[in-house]
Amino acid sequence: MATISLCMIVRDEQAVLARCLDSVREIADEIIVTDTGSTDRTKEIAATYGIVREFAWCDNFAAARNYSFAQASMDYILWLDADDVIEPMDRERFLQVKNELDGQVDVVMLPYHTAFDEQGRPSFTYYRERLLRRASGFCWQGAVHECIVPSGRVIYRDAAVSHKKPETGGGSRRNLQIYEHILAHGEELDTRAQFYYARELMADGQYQAAIQAFTDFLDRPDGWVENRVEACRNLAECLLASGMREEARHALVRSFAIDYPRGETCCALGSLALEDGQIEQAAFWYRAALHAPCHPERGGFVYQPCYGYVPCLGLCVCCDRMGDRAQAAIWNERAAIYQPSSQAVAYNRRYFAEKEAGVSAGSVEA
Repeated sequence: MATISLCMIVRDEQAVLARCLDSVREIADEIIVTDTGSTDRTKEIAATYGIVREFAWCDNFAAARNYSFAQASMDYILWLDADDVIEPMDRERFLQVKNELDGQVDVVMLPYHTAFDEQGRPSFTYYRERLLRRASGFCWQGAVHECIVPSGRVIYRDAAVSHKKPETGGGSRRNLQIYEHILAHGEELDTRAQFYYARELMADGQYQAAIQAFTDFLDRPDGWVENRVEACRNLAECLLASGMREEARHALVRSFAIDYPRGETCCALGSLALEDGQIEQAAFWYRAALHAPCHPERGGFVYQPCYGYVPCLGLCVCCDRMGDRAQAAIWNERAAIYQPSSQAVAYNRRYFAEKEAGVSAGSVEA
């Protein structure tokens, strides 16, 4: 069995840090929390679980994480953010992975759940380099949205980390400001940073600037395929927000020249067609989404509902608008298989019941 050092960087996380550390204390043989300038009780809480180190914040997440990794002494290093949690079932899976590791594996890629449906099931997942062999000497890269490039022997397992960020009432401009600082000093963003810079602009509502940034990213020849596919969807969102519907459609279709169609892209095209009254086209795209392969292990962002729930509801609407209410009801029940407590499904059931009873009703919901 391998030993594990948990290495975290934190700042002002008193509200969630204990929850995170409680969830991982059975897994980690060593807990090292690197504080980057807290003014609350974060360091006091961390000290009850393990070692506390301090790092002078320099607007560079990779530098802070590399410092934290340098404090580790066990066979493997596990990293988490303070608002991450390892749920009980996943703790058992983590312990199985820990028992399996024999020092020959360099990187363990594990699922990262960052959004959840009404039943609390993961709806948005991607894989991260979560456990790293200390002797391999991995280094974090990137001032923002930092990462480690996996190398050596890499394995995939199903012990997930769940991101349970508390509601704060608004987004932070911290990451965007770091990128702006880099650019203001005449430095050029590498291709990966260009992608995430564009996403930060989009999140900040700067759609025209984001359109240009995504376009610049897609014009570069060395972008990772998963980021390029995602960039096409993000670009389409910005174009739609700017009232450029046809350009948005072209951006989505552009992704098909990069890699196979994703369920997310097909659903976006289906939604556009439905809004434009192109019902048969919409049905085509929703059916395509149901048949699209889903490979979260490839590392891309995966919105699970686009491979079942969303296209089923979309086909429910399409069939209803084409006058086939019986088939529409069937698609609504198929959507219920994916999300039994869906409010849209419940509304549609009432709609079909009222139609059957001859009561005037509105229309189905997607």
